[in-house]
Amino acid sequence: MRILASLLTASVYAACPDLASQPLPRTTIQSSAMVTSGEFAPPGMSAAIQQLPRFCRVTGTIKPSADSDIRFEVWLPDEADWNSRYLGAGNGGFAGSINYGGIAAAVQNGYATASTDTGHATTGAFNIDASWANGHPEKLLDYGYRAIHETTVVAKALVKAYYTKPVQHCYFSSCSNGGRQALMEAQRFPEDFDGIIAGAPANNFTHIAAAFMWNALALTAAYIPSAKLPAIEAASANACDAADGVKDGVLDDPRKCKFDPSTLLCKGEESASCLTAGQVETLRKIHAGPGRQILAGFEPGGETGLGGWAAWITGGGLTRSAQFAFGSQLYAHMVFANKDWDYKTFNLARDTKIGDQKIGRVLNAMDANLKPFVKRGGKLILYHGWCDAALPPRNTIDYYEAVRAKMGMKQADAFLRLYMLPGVQHCGGGPGPNHMGEFDKEPDAASNMLLALERWVESGVAPAGLTAVRYKGDRRTAGIERTRPICAYPMLAHYKGAGSTDEAVNFECKLP
Repeated sequence: MRILASLLTASVYAACPDLASQPLPRTTIQSSAMVTSGEFAPPGMSAAIQQLPRFCRVTGTIKPSADSDIRFEVWLPDEADWNSRYLGAGNGGFAGSINYGGIAAAVQNGYATASTDTGHATTGAFNIDASWANGHPEKLLDYGYRAIHETTVVAKALVKAYYTKPVQHCYFSSCSNGGRQALMEAQRFPEDFDGIIAGAPANNFTHIAAAFMWNALALTAAYIPSAKLPAIEAASANACDAADGVKDGVLDDPRKCKFDPSTLLCKGEESASCLTAGQVETLRKIHAGPGRQILAGFEPGGETGLGGWAAWITGGGLTRSAQFAFGSQLYAHMVFANKDWDYKTFNLARDTKIGDQKIGRVLNAMDANLKPFVKRGGKLILYHGWCDAALPPRNTIDYYEAVRAKMGMKQADAFLRLYMLPGVQHCGGGPGPNHMGEFDKEPDAASNMLLALERWVESGVAPAGLTAVRYKGDRRTAGIERTRPICAYPMLAHYKGAGSTDEAVNFECKLP
C-alpha cells in the first residue's frame, strides 16, 4: 500500500530516504532513515527512549548566515499514525541541544514534530553555558529567534513532502526559554503556528538576568543556606493558607499572602528554624524584586523540592545557584564580552540599560501587538506556576495585561488565555496539581491544555477553566493524589466549603 501510494502521488510524496534530496534553501539534510525498533537512544546518551512508534528521522543543519550552524531533527510518524498536525518543541536555558524528550512525546501522540539546538552545542544541566555567544552576534541571533523559525519552515516543507495529505494545523508548546521562543514566534513569525502554548516565558530576558544579579547581591550581603528553606516554606504556607482559607500548603494566589519574613527572626541563638536580621532583609529583597519597572519579585511558597529555591535562588552555596549561573553568563558573554566579568560590579540601573541596548532586541519577546497573529486566526495560551523559583510569576501576568491593554480586552479575550497554577514550581513540580497536558497526554480537553488549544483553534470552542492533576510521588502509575480547577485569569479557584480539598469538584472558579 505504501509503495502504491508513492507511485500514485509521486509529485507530493517522498519515501523517508528520499527526503535527504529535498531542495531546501540554506539547508543540508545529513540523514533520513526509518526508526522501526520502538526505541531510540539520543546521541551522547546511554538511556534509550522507549515505546516509540515507527517514524522517519531526518537530521540536518541550516545556515542562514556564514557563522550559523543550526542543527535540527524532524520526526515523522507513519501516515497511518499521523494526526495531521505539526507540533514544534522548544528549548530550556541557553539551549544547545535537541529536545529529544519533547519530540519523542510528540511523535508518540501522533504529531509530526521537530526540534533544534538553536545553532550551538552545550552540555550539562540547565544548558547554562553561554560562552558560544561571545563574539558571535549571528549565533546570538539564531538563539534569540531565528533558529526556531528556520527549523519550522524546513520541518513544514518535509511534512509536505512526506505525507499524501496536507498538514491541517501547526502548534508550538514549550516552557521557560521555550515559552520565550513561543512568544517570539507569535510576535515575529505569526504565520508559523495556528496555536501556541507559552509556559513560564522568559520573555523579558535582559530584565530577568538583572533580577538574578539583584538576588545574587542580596545573598552576598547575607546568604540564606538551604537548611533554612523548610522553615521559610512552613512559615509562608501557614500565612498564605490563612489567606486562602484552605489549609493544604497550596498557595492559590500568593498576592493575598501576608507573610512577613521578620516572623522568622532569631530570638536567641541562630538555627535552621530562624533567620538573622540580615537574612530577613535578603528574603524581603528577593520577594520584592528590583522593582516592577524592571521585574517583579519572587513569591513565597514552594521553597523546597527539586524545583525550589535550593536549585534556583540560594543554590548549594553562594554563587552556586542556577539563577547566578544564567545571569552571570549572560552579562559576561552576551553583554560585556568579558569572561572574567565580576558580578559584584553589577549596577542595576546602569547594567539593565546596557543589556537592553546591546541584546534586548534579539532576546526579549515583549511586543504586545499580536494583531498579525490574530488576523490569521492564532490562539495563545499562557501559563505560569505561582511557586516558580526560576522566573517571577507576575512577569507573565504583566505581559498578559500589556496585550489586553494594547489589543483591547474584547479582542484579547477572543484569542488569549492565562492560567496561573497554584502550588506549581518552574514548568512543573511543587505541592500543587502540576499535570495539565502541556507536556504529556491527559485524557480530554478539560484536563489537557494542548487538546483544549486544538479544540479552540479547530472548532472555535474557547477554553474556560481546566483541571490539573497531581500524581502520588509525581508518578502517573502511582495514582491520583489531588485535582484542582485551574481558572482562566483573573478568576481563582474557591473552595465551596464542603468535601475534600483534594478534589476539583469541591472548588469553583470565581473572580477575586
